[in-house]
Amino acid sequence: MNISNITKVAIAGLLTFAATTSAQAQASVNQKEFGQEYIDAIAVATPYVSKRPAVEERLFRSKVIEQCIKDMKKRLKDSPYLAWMFENCFPNTLDTTVHYEEDADGNPDTFVYTGDIHAMWGRDSAAQVWPYLQFAKKDKNIQQMIKGVILRQFKNIQYDPYANAFHRDFAEKSRWMSDDSGMKPGLHERKYEIDSLCYPLRLAYEYWLVTGDASIFEGQLWQDVVKNILATFHEQQRKNGPGSYRFLRVTDRQLDTVCNVGLGAPVRPVGLIASVFRPSDDATTFLFLIPSNFMAVTTLNKMADVLTRVNGNSQMASQCTDLANEVKAALQKYAVYDHPKYGKIYAYEVDGMGNHLLMDDANVPSLLAMPYLGDVDIDDPIYQNTRRFVWSEDNPYFFRGKAGEGIGGPHMGYDMAWPMSLIMRAMTSRDDKEIKECVQMLMDTDANTGVIHESFDIKDSMHYTRPWFAWQNTLFGELILKLVKDGKTDLLISCKK
Repeated sequence: MNISNITKVAIAGLLTFAATTSAQAQASVNQKEFGQEYIDAIAVATPYVSKRPAVEERLFRSKVIEQCIKDMKKRLKDSPYLAWMFENCFPNTLDTTVHYEEDADGNPDTFVYTGDIHAMWGRDSAAQVWPYLQFAKKDKNIQQMIKGVILRQFKNIQYDPYANAFHRDFAEKSRWMSDDSGMKPGLHERKYEIDSLCYPLRLAYEYWLVTGDASIFEGQLWQDVVKNILATFHEQQRKNGPGSYRFLRVTDRQLDTVCNVGLGAPVRPVGLIASVFRPSDDATTFLFLIPSNFMAVTTLNKMADVLTRVNGNSQMASQCTDLANEVKAALQKYAVYDHPKYGKIYAYEVDGMGNHLLMDDANVPSLLAMPYLGDVDIDDPIYQNTRRFVWSEDNPYFFRGKAGEGIGGPHMGYDMAWPMSLIMRAMTSRDDKEIKECVQMLMDTDANTGVIHESFDIKDSMHYTRPWFAWQNTLFGELILKLVKDGKTDLLISCKK
């Protein structure tokens, strides 16, 4: 269909009027019928209408967060598209995924969807609410909501430390009940990942430091969590064989099941902890996943600190410290590879027998993100070498095309870069030019939606996966807040679209 420029502008003007009269109005455009030029005309003419649900439809509300959004929009007014993205993304977890209630004893209980998948991941849920922790002292509702997330995560770990994702009701049955993995009602999936145990502890520890509320560490629930994590990590050091966990699924996706009848590739027990799955929920190639082992060391030391200062349990604290020291020593011995081009770098996975998998995956923990998580020092020369490696074509899962670049992974396959990798690159950079490139690319690859997606096609960012992914949306908001606090507002407003 041919359509004149005058007609395009006229129609775009009508859509502009419709959008301004209702925050929920959405223009449905047939790209094949009208063409990309027409869509671009609408995008230019239409003002930045909030993508947030109507106020009465938001799942969780906070005056402090609303004020933060207003303040940030004012700061970023000279980059209206970026301000619009922040408004859409930062509250996305609160608006659409947080289900808060109190249990029979009056304790907060918060169940957090990952977005378009209505289940709660230990990793995702902790990461989704993490950026709101900084407001907990100013808003008791935020504090209670996050406390409810932590208590729910503790219950999940108590129920099954090998599971990665849970249903709200422990009686609910998953579509994956046919997996040969020890599945039971209440679990969405039972993919064992080290980071699924670490993320809840990262959140709980920071919550304690920020709020001073140690009540989450009192009582039997916390003690059970510690025992379960220690038992799981010790078993997955595989000193006494492969252990009790296995995972088999009938699937056409290779990394959605596990080799060797569900036990994974052989390893030599050298002190590292096996992780059968990666943070992407893809199966590992070599079971000793290096970024996750670094995160385990940090987590175990935090557990020991709590056990010492809050519980006065020096015996259990020593168990955590001893395991952390053992894993740390093994990382120093087995995690480093002498690369002919980059020098000493951290491998992504090893098996303790001399094999190294040299790559990085976008999902966090990743090699790129280790300083963001506090697991290595940003000035560590091995990390800096690794950083150069992972953001290059020498990393098999780094992709670059006319639409953008970034790290992906086998979860989505060739040419699909994850915005999460761009966010982590900016989070771990001290180079303003590099940071600006990342922020600009995040804006340019959003497919004109004003939100962040799971992944985008490096050849055409209009092709993307998961239109509703709360973790990446909120993480983007966290990045923008950090950059403003770091005094980089001018850098941000220089990014335009």
